[in-house]
Amino acid sequence: MSRDLYKEAGVDLDAATELVARIKPVVKSTFHAAVITDVGGFGSLYSLGHLNYQQPVLVSSTDGIGTKLKVASLANKHDTVGIDLVAMSVNDILVQGARPLFFLDYLSIGRMNLDLVTDIITGIAKGCRQAKCSLIGGETAEMPDFYGEGEYDLAGFAVGVVEKDSIIDGSDIHVGDEIIGLASSGLHSNGYSLVRRIIFQDLTLTTNDVIPPCNCTVAEELLRPTRIYTEAVQVVLREFRITGMAHITGGGFYDNLPRILPSACQAHLRRGTWEVPAIFSFLQQQGEISDNEMYRVFNNGIGFVLVLPAKHLEGALELLQGMGEKAFHIGTIHSREEKEPPVVID
Repeated sequence: MSRDLYKEAGVDLDAATELVARIKPVVKSTFHAAVITDVGGFGSLYSLGHLNYQQPVLVSSTDGIGTKLKVASLANKHDTVGIDLVAMSVNDILVQGARPLFFLDYLSIGRMNLDLVTDIITGIAKGCRQAKCSLIGGETAEMPDFYGEGEYDLAGFAVGVVEKDSIIDGSDIHVGDEIIGLASSGLHSNGYSLVRRIIFQDLTLTTNDVIPPCNCTVAEELLRPTRIYTEAVQVVLREFRITGMAHITGGGFYDNLPRILPSACQAHLRRGTWEVPAIFSFLQQQGEISDNEMYRVFNNGIGFVLVLPAKHLEGALELLQGMGEKAFHIGTIHSREEKEPPVVID
């Protein structure tokens, strides 16, 4: 019998074939009539014929989830990072008012571990169902000697659609508009290089240790999946005029809100108007982090922001809270002079 030299070099083609068989039903659980391809093809096909748009504009975003993967590896828990992956891109395209259509992933790993990879892709499919989009393709690359044992990286991209005259880019934001914040589930997927330093290096905690103010283990808190805001955003867009939206991701409030603000507008946020999960005060105290850095690195309990005319504020809050969303009136749009900062938090 001939030797399997490729397998000896670290790449197991039989395992790759087995993986496709394992994940096929999971991936197909995200399909609907617009998906006209099967799992495992060269390219993924998605029909736009069902879309009743006059001038459809495709909106896309790509992202990864950074060193949160290190925590997943330490805890040997990989079933939620796929949700994070979908959330990071889908939440970005929601900002433009887009409806998510489909998602593709890229997973690179040192050596194929069928159970681990199946957990990851099952999480991606779960995220797609939450985002109301289809997982129509992906790539799993086995890369021995490039990644260490058990190491892997994840990336992906989402594509959505919006009517051209319904694109939301913040240009309609005006002084007097109000700001609604939608609650995060915790850290989401940002700031983990700092989080890991505080938790694992400075405090020498393990993933099984309990974080007292959080009433849960390190693994449970740090691996909470990023919230996906598709349902909440789409419901509000159907009922109210939204002038701007922002995903509070890497860069926190100070870097993300300015991306949608006209130059003459300032977002004035009021502390104490929303619930801040205990993990943030714990990290700030233990890491001796300044307020300014907290609001630039972390979401501090707000994962997504809606800006809308004042006359729609109460109705939108009532609608969101009625559907079980933790929604808060967190600020107002003020006028801004040239030398003033675009975001003020007091």
